[in-house]
Amino acid sequence: MTTRVALVGGTGKLGGIVRGVIDDLDDFDVVAVLTSRSDLNEIAASDLVVDVSTPAVSIDVVRAAIERGLNVLVGTSGWSNERIALVRPLVDAAGTGAVFIPNFSLGSVLGSALSAAAAPFFPSIEIVEAHRETKVDSPSGTAVRTAELIAAARADAGPVDSPHVDQRARGQQVASVPIHSLRRPGVVARQDVVLSGAGESLTITHDTVDPALAYAPGIRIALQAARTQRGVVVGLENFIDIGVRVPAAAPAAPVDDGGVPGQVARATGA
Repeated sequence: MTTRVALVGGTGKLGGIVRGVIDDLDDFDVVAVLTSRSDLNEIAASDLVVDVSTPAVSIDVVRAAIERGLNVLVGTSGWSNERIALVRPLVDAAGTGAVFIPNFSLGSVLGSALSAAAAPFFPSIEIVEAHRETKVDSPSGTAVRTAELIAAARADAGPVDSPHVDQRARGQQVASVPIHSLRRPGVVARQDVVLSGAGESLTITHDTVDPALAYAPGIRIALQAARTQRGVVVGLENFIDIGVRVPAAAPAAPVDDGGVPGQVARATGA
């Protein structure tokens, strides 16, 4: 049976990659391509909504899908734990599914999982992430997800040591982890997780070089999972066996960010 897909944000870079993957699949068919300014009623003819729009629009897309009883796969950045908490009860009440994927790259998923596995052994942890200058939100969704997983892994050890975080140059704290965002030309995506302890340091680095090649395998996995999912699931690691135990991020209280295009500081201080 063919799954009919409404692709929101289909004219963007990631949207083009997702469209290419779907076009190569026999059991999926794109029936509507929407921009961030399209009428969301256009998703009504679909079985699955794929949202790769913008942080400011994404929450409206997700709510529109839930209201129409449609499953939704979200690849848009800007979804912190607190923002996801806004829609979780709506998904449960509707009996639908919402899959949030901070990063479709299998290497990125492994990098975040390895960072979480190492987190209890190092008192000091910071994240430096870099993207091209056109990325509108910061920190990245991948960095936020990594910080949340690190915090979950350190449930017994407690928050990381992060001195002088009252100074703006020390980055934005997410789940006690300072994140530093670079936006510059010549970069696709890079994340460094720097873990430091007495007399040593460990850096876990992931580089995206070719997004189409890096994301395609994860997109295929996420599409297959999203069309039958019930409830909210966050992270591609839930659908693949990566051989590393990834702790579940702790549930968060809802925080309405008012559609601000980016991660909201008050929503990421847990």
